[in-house]
Amino acid sequence: MTSYQDTLPIIRRGSEELLVEQELVERLKRGRPLRVKAGFDPTAPDLHLGHTVLLNKMRQLQDLGHHVIFLIGDFTGLIGDPTGKNATRPPLTREEIARNAETYSAQVFKILDRDKTEVAFNSAWMDKMSAADVVRLAARYNVARMLERDDFSKRYRSGQSIAIHEFLYPLVQGYDSVALKADLELGGTDQKFNLLVGRELQKDYGQPPQCVLTMPLLEGLDGVNKMSKSLGNYIGITDAPNDMFGKLMSVSDTLMWRYIELLSFESLDTIREWRAAVEAGRNPRDIKVTFAQEIVARFHTRAAAERALADFEARFKQGEIPDDIPEVRVTAKDAEIAIPQVLKAAGLTASTSEALRMIEQGGVRLDGGKVSDRTLRLKRGQTVVLQVGKRKFARVTLD
Repeated sequence: MTSYQDTLPIIRRGSEELLVEQELVERLKRGRPLRVKAGFDPTAPDLHLGHTVLLNKMRQLQDLGHHVIFLIGDFTGLIGDPTGKNATRPPLTREEIARNAETYSAQVFKILDRDKTEVAFNSAWMDKMSAADVVRLAARYNVARMLERDDFSKRYRSGQSIAIHEFLYPLVQGYDSVALKADLELGGTDQKFNLLVGRELQKDYGQPPQCVLTMPLLEGLDGVNKMSKSLGNYIGITDAPNDMFGKLMSVSDTLMWRYIELLSFESLDTIREWRAAVEAGRNPRDIKVTFAQEIVARFHTRAAAERALADFEARFKQGEIPDDIPEVRVTAKDAEIAIPQVLKAAGLTASTSEALRMIEQGGVRLDGGKVSDRTLRLKRGQTVVLQVGKRKFARVTLD
């Protein structure tokens, strides 16, 4: 196993907070593999790059020789994670959870080493609990502490409903750490409260409390909102190679570094060299191409990444799209906005009628692909590269 001096910088890379670092150092000094846990509720069938931030960190720890546990929250999915919600979240059915969990398992092994990953389901221990067991678990935490959680606190103060079963979510997530005897739990910054509940419950059950590593929530293509399928600002790990490559190339030069830090497996030294080269005058587009190829190759193949680059060059480079595409923000009054309105609002056409005419003439491209559907609607939160004719371009973000 790698020494703790070499391990800590890798663990800290891209992370938001490590609690408690000295406790983790003491565990690492013992020289035994850490039991690293991260839980995922199968609330949707497909993963996007935002989900992979945690998976990447798990893979890094796996490569360092630690024992990684990919926990599928098939029981917590029945409750519904209230994190960040201003209303009670509808729970999923067993059937929905089973279908999504099967898809999750297939997708995560594009990142994690299948032979070195323990896959666990929290129904394995929660389904065995009697009603009395659940009551005893609930007795280990009090309501005042639960209401310290930001989303519960806001809903309580505003008089919004909080169902009793929602209090069970952080308790069950915390008990998962007890059942798995976790040394380190990973989660997004929005999960900090739940992760700390795990520490407290482990103490209460006589176990050494787990350390907690929080990872930032990855911004979507708009550079503002968290990556989300509902906002349309996401890159799915099952996206076609050309689509994935094109979306990554549409990321702004500033946001590119954030994506590289959280998603690339390149060494920190290499990334520092890239930054220095860009600061010295190298075109950031070159770095973006290398990064986009890495991601496409990870989820598809190296050959697919090469083909995606060739296709991108054919559509963009030979089309003489400039590297310094102007950034434009368009306000959408509704969740979706028709593309003729987007073209007009972005200043790419003088009117919606001109936009419709250009679409009919085949003169409008979206992310390099020709737009033929005049009724196409874009979603709030999306960032796209639009081209009208041969000389008008804009990277448009819908707010």
